[in-house]
Amino acid sequence: MGRKISVDSATMMNKGLEVIEAYYLFDLKPEQIDVVIHPQSIVHSSVYFNDGSTLSQLGNPDMRSVISYAMAYPQRISSGVAPLDLANNSPLEFYTPDLEKFACLKLAFEALKQGGNAMGTINAANEVAVDAFLNQTISFLDIPQVIEQTLAQTKYVALNNLDAIIANDQEARDLACQIVAKHV
Repeated sequence: MGRKISVDSATMMNKGLEVIEAYYLFDLKPEQIDVVIHPQSIVHSSVYFNDGSTLSQLGNPDMRSVISYAMAYPQRISSGVAPLDLANNSPLEFYTPDLEKFACLKLAFEALKQGGNAMGTINAANEVAVDAFLNQTISFLDIPQVIEQTLAQTKYVALNNLDAIIANDQEARDLACQIVAKHV
């Protein structure tokens, strides 16, 4: 993983962005999407059905699996990843995330509920904040504060064309930079 993705994993913003992706990809309501912390990284996704059953995708935590699947879709090819040995990977643990501790995840859910430009705003603010952290301009704990302040100070706009999306991204980045500058 790269430096930014490592920070996004630590703040759980990566999961927040995946929540937003799930909303759009699967036409779900925000309250239909849950995030569960799974320290073993064996269960990669689960879908709950109306009949009470659950279908999960399990595998060793190795990106080669998903990359090979993406490259060969819809076929399955050898990725070089060893098959999952469930007997040697127990127990599998799952925890509900603390949204106060993982404020970036909470902000992603809030942005999703706000709609409009909020999701693009938090993405832009996160990129600015993580870059500032990696360049030792702000602390790790300042990251969600920069995102939250940017979201709070950005006027709601319905995004209905590419120009509006690009303009929102730039405005959010500019505002996030100003907020970062005040933290210094």
